[in-house]
Amino acid sequence: MKAIILVAGATGDLGGRIVHALLERGAVVRALVRPASDSEKVEKLAKAGAQIVKVNEWNVAELSVACQGVACVVSALQGLHDVIVGAQSALADAAVGSGVPRFIPSDFASDLTQVAPGENRNFDLRREFHKYLDKCPIQTTSVLNGAFAELLQYNIPFLNFKAKTVAYWGSVYHKVDFTTKDNTAAFTAAAALDPTAPGILRIAGFQISATEMAAMASEILHTTFTITNMGSCADLSAFNKRERAAHPEGENEVFPGWQRSQYTHSMFSTRLEPLDNSRYPGIHWTGLRELLTAR
Repeated sequence: MKAIILVAGATGDLGGRIVHALLERGAVVRALVRPASDSEKVEKLAKAGAQIVKVNEWNVAELSVACQGVACVVSALQGLHDVIVGAQSALADAAVGSGVPRFIPSDFASDLTQVAPGENRNFDLRREFHKYLDKCPIQTTSVLNGAFAELLQYNIPFLNFKAKTVAYWGSVYHKVDFTTKDNTAAFTAAAALDPTAPGILRIAGFQISATEMAAMASEILHTTFTITNMGSCADLSAFNKRERAAHPEGENEVFPGWQRSQYTHSMFSTRLEPLDNSRYPGIHWTGLRELLTAR
């Protein structure tokens, strides 16, 4: 019998990729959608073979119906406290009440276990949810993938095409973790179908320092990239705290400027190790050279 996997956040970018990766592995996929979900995205999921489950109120009663017979719930939800803590808690309660044995929370990022409280608002929300989840009688697996490699296509400080600079905080030799969304989705799909998956799985398509980034970008793009020291991680942390205090309106935004900078801090202050890339053979891990060559 094929395993049934329930995916929350299925109409999102990562969630949709997870749905397709699960279908490729032969799973039966139930995609949770809301009345306000993009109808075109919902239709594409249905055409791909996913079972569409519409939830009107997002309460335990409705979610419990969706969880019947499910082997694992995968959450790719994104949002603030009402989503990361509130919506995921209701989903966890429904999963437990329906006898679902496993739950994969929406933790896709750097290793939040290495980040102190207050350094990253979104990580704090996930930690709060984990305190609730840890009390639930359900097996959990967090997939930690570092930064999404696609960010490197948008002139972030670590690879700025316009300025032709590679900016870093801390050590110039610190290796930053990157994984493409497709690789993250493929690994998550495999983990969802693996009843022996541990509590935390760490993956990285590639890990690269500022010196290595500048050298490879210069070679592939045929132009010189200059390395720029932006200060220490403590400097960046202090800056983020000042910016957050100066812009309290950002507390109601998923990705205000200071939150994006908090993610930059996590990139340069954490390291995923040991890696679990080899746990599920058959995944082609996209490296930096392949990413830049296809740009």
